[in-house]
Amino acid sequence: MKGIVISTKEDVSEIISLVESLNYEIDKVFIQKKGEDPSYYIGKGKIEGIKKYVRERDIKIAFVNDSLRPSQWYNLEKSLGIEVYDRIRLILEIFTKRAKRKEAKLQVNLAKLQYEKPFVRELFHRTSEKERPGFLGGGEYVVADYYEMIKRRIKKIKEELKRIEGERGLMRKERKEKGFYVVSITGYTNAGKSSILKALTGGDVEIDNRLFTTLSTKTKKLNDSLPILLIDTVGFIRDLPHWLISAFHSTLEEISFSDLILLVVDSSDDKKSMTEKINTSLKEIYMLKEEPKIIIVMNKIDKIDKIELEEKIKIVKENFNFGVVPVSAMTGENINLLIDELQNSLPFSYLEICIPKNEKSFISWICKNSNVLDFSIDVNANLKVKCSEKVKEIILGKCNRIGGEVRIWK
Repeated sequence: MKGIVISTKEDVSEIISLVESLNYEIDKVFIQKKGEDPSYYIGKGKIEGIKKYVRERDIKIAFVNDSLRPSQWYNLEKSLGIEVYDRIRLILEIFTKRAKRKEAKLQVNLAKLQYEKPFVRELFHRTSEKERPGFLGGGEYVVADYYEMIKRRIKKIKEELKRIEGERGLMRKERKEKGFYVVSITGYTNAGKSSILKALTGGDVEIDNRLFTTLSTKTKKLNDSLPILLIDTVGFIRDLPHWLISAFHSTLEEISFSDLILLVVDSSDDKKSMTEKINTSLKEIYMLKEEPKIIIVMNKIDKIDKIELEEKIKIVKENFNFGVVPVSAMTGENINLLIDELQNSLPFSYLEICIPKNEKSFISWICKNSNVLDFSIDVNANLKVKCSEKVKEIILGKCNRIGGEVRIWK
């Protein structure tokens, strides 16, 4: 289907990417340079020109590169005589297409309903109760009934998400008790977060060069020798309203419980865009977690030359006070360097353990939950291990009870 883009901003690259991700064809971009009109978003002269164009070209839909107030949406759609999507509605449509798991679908439905409320209220004020709402599938409901239905559904979805949030809390508690560190993979949408997860774990992760492929968390173990879990989170995007971010609270809250955050950056973006996307991502991270420990992962270095990469690394280091690791998830370049940096950023202990050799289940547990560097058996079992702080506490407590010995050797 052919559509047009309407904007008061010169930069329309992101809105075009969003539109194309839904397989719409952009027929033309209309830019109004004099600023936003409070009633129609664009001036009446511009509207007349667009009306003529959409009739001649049989255009069915317009995408606005901004968030519209309900009155602006109503006036613009009525004036143009075609369907109008603002930026938020477009993003929600992408979310709807991408959501696969139950939690993601619930979160998207919640966000869509919260988005619809003020628009349905606008219709309620402008139409008689006998008229059907022509917006977002009102179906058989009259406007007033549809508005009440929205409120009931929002309440029900929030209750279900609260239940899922409780289950997630229990999983976090279990991970902590087992001594796992949690590393969240974050970043602007389409920076390659899922590719980084796959490169780090070698696991079966869906990789798709589309916006918002990940809407629910994916958890993978880094390797078999260390208790580190990697969590792929939903991508950030600029200028999202607070209520939309809140709808994904149960997914995004994983970031707030992380021991380390990998902020993935698309190093093939131009310098200005790259910096803006890092700032957008950091803004959201700081809303979720105070004093986060962050490594900036500059992905897709296979797409740029060495000189450009060095310039961009310099910009990132000068503007952001975090460690930087340039990698290519596609070719695997520097992935081992990232793993080393990741491990060095987490607090690990090095222990020498001497325990009775008949404590087979405890020995097995140590081997499963730590990196065993040396192991021998004589009268006792003797192990040298690298482990997390939580695992160290468990080992110390158990050894104290069974008469074992523990020494910190590094």
